[in-house]
Amino acid sequence: MSQVPVFCRAATVFLIDKNTEEPQVLLLRRLKPPVNTWRQIAGGIEEGETAWQAMLREVREETGIVLNNLWSADADIRFYVPEMNSFSILPVFVSDVPHDTSITINEEHDAYQWFSFADAKALLSFREQRNMLDLIEEEFITRTPTPHLRIHLPHPQET
Repeated sequence: MSQVPVFCRAATVFLIDKNTEEPQVLLLRRLKPPVNTWRQIAGGIEEGETAWQAMLREVREETGIVLNNLWSADADIRFYVPEMNSFSILPVFVSDVPHDTSITINEEHDAYQWFSFADAKALLSFREQRNMLDLIEEEFITRTPTPHLRIHLPHPQET
């Protein structure tokens, strides 16, 4: 009997600014496959890291931003990887970052921009990403997230 394995080797984080007239989400345009697609920050979980620690590191590496808040979205993004005949599951995190925060993108991207949630959904390639924006808008913009989802970061930030 053939099986399709499920792996959790990466995570993802959406940086939002809910303190603007119209809430915004940060997207970066990729230079690696899938090339020229806009997406949120995502990356692999290294040996000895938790998923949330990996996201602190990935945000720092991809944007230069040091996060001072992080929330579990209490959700995941799942997708099938044909080349590996497997499913990949990524835990989702959210951080509220002012859109005027200085950003320095790394070599993985050629552009970044803050978008309204509606504009971001129009740009995102994958249904799971768009669905996640709906969930984030509902749970982190429209409502105040439950404090049980807040990840208590070490101060100063140590990962």
